[in-house]
Amino acid sequence: MAKETAGTSDSAKRIIKDVKEGIFAPVYLLMGEEPYYVDLVTDAIIENALTDDERDFNQLVVYGADTTPEDIIGNARRYPMFAERSLLVVKEAQSLKNIDVLSVYTDAPLDSTVLVLVYRGKPDKRKALYKSISKNGIVLESNPVRDYEMGRWISEYYAGLGLRIDPEATQLLAESVGTDLHKVAVETDKLLKNLPEGTDTVTVGDIETNVGISREFSVFELNRQLSYRQTDKALRTAAYMGASAKFAMPAAVAAIFNHFDRILKYEALLTRKPNPSTEEKSAALGVSPYFFKEYDAAVRNYPLKRCMSIIALLRDYDFKGKGGDSGEATAPELLTELITKILQ
Repeated sequence: MAKETAGTSDSAKRIIKDVKEGIFAPVYLLMGEEPYYVDLVTDAIIENALTDDERDFNQLVVYGADTTPEDIIGNARRYPMFAERSLLVVKEAQSLKNIDVLSVYTDAPLDSTVLVLVYRGKPDKRKALYKSISKNGIVLESNPVRDYEMGRWISEYYAGLGLRIDPEATQLLAESVGTDLHKVAVETDKLLKNLPEGTDTVTVGDIETNVGISREFSVFELNRQLSYRQTDKALRTAAYMGASAKFAMPAAVAAIFNHFDRILKYEALLTRKPNPSTEEKSAALGVSPYFFKEYDAAVRNYPLKRCMSIIALLRDYDFKGKGGDSGEATAPELLTELITKILQ
């Protein structure tokens, strides 16, 4: 997992641990383009700040587009009724006009109020509000996990649940969910309800059965077939994928592009260092050592110049798959054409 993402995960866990123990900051700025950790922390604060009996008079949830900084300040300065604290949550805070006015309050927030600003995106860190909350409260920034980081993120997520997940199962789940962390959590909850009691390892079969994605005809399997130049199998897989009602050419091209981008990075590593360590290979490829054998085959089958020409080809088909200069070819036809050219 990237250091940045790991830091977000650790920070979120610390905040959740504190609020479960009754330790609250007066102000939280929960921000970023990846909503998973933001929502996780928001829900934990709402669940633990007040008892059910205290919520009627002491909890207020508003939306940025429907309120003003002045109203938020006024509500934040109210003292709790028959409770230790009051809770004010501002969702979609990025829609709040003149949001920086809130620094008037966050410069000297009440200890008896917990103000939570849920901000989709990134506020200006040079402004007074961000600096004020950084000094007097807690800031959590949750950025998107990159596609090549998803395998490791999923493995660590499952480890946190006390489970091991096989490398192939990890890759298959990553293919299914993309970079949607919330979807990983949802699919995992569904899977856990159906796993036999005592299961400690999640397999490819578990993912296929419970997530509803087939390894045999997936882009994950197509990439493996391309690595080994299994022409007949790759063309058959491409034809099956293209016939699926859920098939989307841009998503397929993106997954194949990421695969050849890893091959290119691996070739660059081998050029610099003919015998890299396991750690160096993992850093270059962003995959489990389980897949090293496949990438060793791929660099033999796609020398540097060929790999670069395929990446250029993929850029071209990404454009075509989005409707540009594709003529009358359908998306499934474009995929078969692309795979044929890669294997030539």
